[in-house]
Amino acid sequence: MSSAGQLSRRSLLQTGVAALAAGTLSETGLSPVLAAGPDLAKHPWIDAHSHVWSPDTDRWPLEKGQTKADLKPASFTPEELLAQAHPVKVGRVVLIQHHIYHGWNNTYLTDCAAAHSGAFAVVGMLDDQQPGVREKMDSLLKQRVTGFRITPFIYKEQWLSSEGMQQMWKHGAETGQAMCCLLNPEDLEGVSAMCQKYPQTRVVIDHFARIGATGEVRDADVQKLCDLARHKHTYVKISAYYALGKKQPPYLDLVPMIRRVFDAYGPERTMWASDAPYQIEGNNTYQGSIDLVQNRLDFTSAGDRNWLLRGTAEKVFFF
Repeated sequence: MSSAGQLSRRSLLQTGVAALAAGTLSETGLSPVLAAGPDLAKHPWIDAHSHVWSPDTDRWPLEKGQTKADLKPASFTPEELLAQAHPVKVGRVVLIQHHIYHGWNNTYLTDCAAAHSGAFAVVGMLDDQQPGVREKMDSLLKQRVTGFRITPFIYKEQWLSSEGMQQMWKHGAETGQAMCCLLNPEDLEGVSAMCQKYPQTRVVIDHFARIGATGEVRDADVQKLCDLARHKHTYVKISAYYALGKKQPPYLDLVPMIRRVFDAYGPERTMWASDAPYQIEGNNTYQGSIDLVQNRLDFTSAGDRNWLLRGTAEKVFFF
């Protein structure tokens, strides 16, 4: 091909990509400025867990007959999230599918990831009771879905037993997509059995396995979580401080639990997350959440904090 032909083809491709991006942004209502991608020099940190949703419920309908009036808060878009994140140097976020509002439909999050170059990875959800699990996982991986939220809060005691769930864990070992578990301490034993069965599958425990949600951080529960560290591909999010223990900033009552988790998993398998927008309600703040890791954990080094605030989430979700 001649140089003129190459130039013409390159221009055509660039025009097509620009048009596609503009179309996506136009449809989603997302900012073209943010589409340029994060500035990692200014905003190096990663929030490993946040939710977003749009007040445009016509374009992204809610589940089970819910309406815009059911959204709390009424809006929490990528722009609103990054307005909280950027002042504390967070430039990338792992967006978590919110089953309460969008069920198994991951479209809003994948639209956000497509429209914001490099800013977001997605933890989606799949109904393991339906066929085609492997094919859906592969399709979603192409849309930046690098993990899947799984939880006993939907299918109760059968949550790990379906054929589809077995396929998810087996195929996840091949694709690198993590099984991200929202659960209670009593559910950790079942997760451990699955880790034993599928030892190459990445597993992420959300929010310390909700230890302390009752207001009491029980030693036996923390020990269960720490015992799971014997499986080498398990990770823990130290997150959702607003919901655990005393549930009040500066959250110093949670430091002993964080220390035990840190000692069990090490910095390379532990990651900070906010759980916004819930972390920014009442007297809780986004800055207060990251401040606990940056300034209150005197047992960590600068290198440790780099893993907690960036390295681990980057490895698990931004591969």
